[in-house]
Amino acid sequence: MEKKDDKVLFYGGKGMSLLPLALFVASCVLFFVVFKDYAMESLCVGGFGALIIGSIFAKKKSTYWDSVVKGMCSETMGTLALILMIVGMFGKMMTRAGIANGFVWLGDAMGLSGGLFTAFAFIATCVISMATGTSIGTLFTGFPILYPSGILLGAHPVFLAGAILSGAIFGDNVAPISDTTIASASTQEYTKREGVAEIGGVVATRMKYALVAAAAAVVLFIIFGGSGSGVDEAGRELLAQYKDPKGLIMLIPVVVLLVVAVKSQSIFRACTWGILSGCVVGLVSGVLTPADIMSMENGSLAGFLIDGVKNMLGTFGYLYAVAGIIGVLNGSGMMETIIEKLVHSKLNQTALGSEIIMAIGMMVSSVCLGSANGPAIIMFGPIANDIGKSRELHPYRRANILDGFGSTLPVIIPVTSSFIFIVISCIQGVAGEYSFIQMLSPVAVAGATFHCWCLFAVLAFSVITGWGRRFEGPEGHPEKR
Repeated sequence: MEKKDDKVLFYGGKGMSLLPLALFVASCVLFFVVFKDYAMESLCVGGFGALIIGSIFAKKKSTYWDSVVKGMCSETMGTLALILMIVGMFGKMMTRAGIANGFVWLGDAMGLSGGLFTAFAFIATCVISMATGTSIGTLFTGFPILYPSGILLGAHPVFLAGAILSGAIFGDNVAPISDTTIASASTQEYTKREGVAEIGGVVATRMKYALVAAAAAVVLFIIFGGSGSGVDEAGRELLAQYKDPKGLIMLIPVVVLLVVAVKSQSIFRACTWGILSGCVVGLVSGVLTPADIMSMENGSLAGFLIDGVKNMLGTFGYLYAVAGIIGVLNGSGMMETIIEKLVHSKLNQTALGSEIIMAIGMMVSSVCLGSANGPAIIMFGPIANDIGKSRELHPYRRANILDGFGSTLPVIIPVTSSFIFIVISCIQGVAGEYSFIQMLSPVAVAGATFHCWCLFAVLAFSVITGWGRRFEGPEGHPEKR
């Protein structure tokens, strides 16, 4: 039992333990909404700044910082940090190999235009985001290539933007190497055996929700995604510049990674084989050179290995900041109070009620953090873990509710979503290069992001009807009741 001397006490009472969290949320709004700065390093600064300011109001500073360190040193955070380091390398390997250019070639070879190209752009970005494990990276990769090409091929600008964003979110939700997939699995513990939800099992069980929503989104993009204009000479020239069929060969390491992840239930083993097979396939096919893997340029290390590490440093920073904030909430007893109230609430008397609490809690957490679902899952995951345990919901189900609902409405709220702002920023960037591209309204893009709307409908149906709901049986096996 925790001694009183070990608890973090604040001037003004226990409620002041929420100050670092409130300041972090405020910094997210400031950077994302006001300054339109989407760098993960900025969130890192906001998080650690919030911790420093929060320490001023702690009665015993050493106890406060001990709680911060304890939160950062949790097994969940250590595992998550190691996984992200490895998957960052895999994602950068896929980007260097030009998998996006391969999909542009495929779309052109199939003669797609109008609504068909919009649907194709959605499917292509689904695969790209699954391969790279990053929604934001997919947006910055996909928009410069697919957006101007699609408009010149007769795609509707608003629905094309919604399709690219939808595909990025689809992959972020289901990719074994996505930070949200990893965080949602790592925060959900078994009660009848040791350990947390396996990533392979989580991905396998959430696919049915994502695929049903994606299928509905494809139909909607085909129906509404055309502008009625044909392909002109400028469109052909742009396609010729960016299409390259060789990039598609990198689907081989993607398949290797997915198969190993599902069969072995080990993301470390899956990424190892994915990177090794990707290097072999890339070098043999010529889409990668030894210098793309690792080399020295102007006295500095270059290649996708170091790029992958650098790309994750900002993510490490803000995740550790969130972990420190959670450590303060735990150290002060506030987290225990919140969990206690939710677990014993009237709504948590049934499995349906528990899932409603988890769904709403996850969406609110994500909105507060500017749709940064990774930190939101790290923050709300421990609460969902205890709520789900109280009704013996299986860790897979809990993880899928967290990541699933985080990938729905929070992503498309035009005044708070970092994803919407990134989309507008990407369009602004390509508009500077192509005179035929016009700026779009954030509200219009939000309405056209069909996959997020469809996924919310599918998950709401799943919660209300119990479709896919599983409980923890003997030795942690999922079972119906």
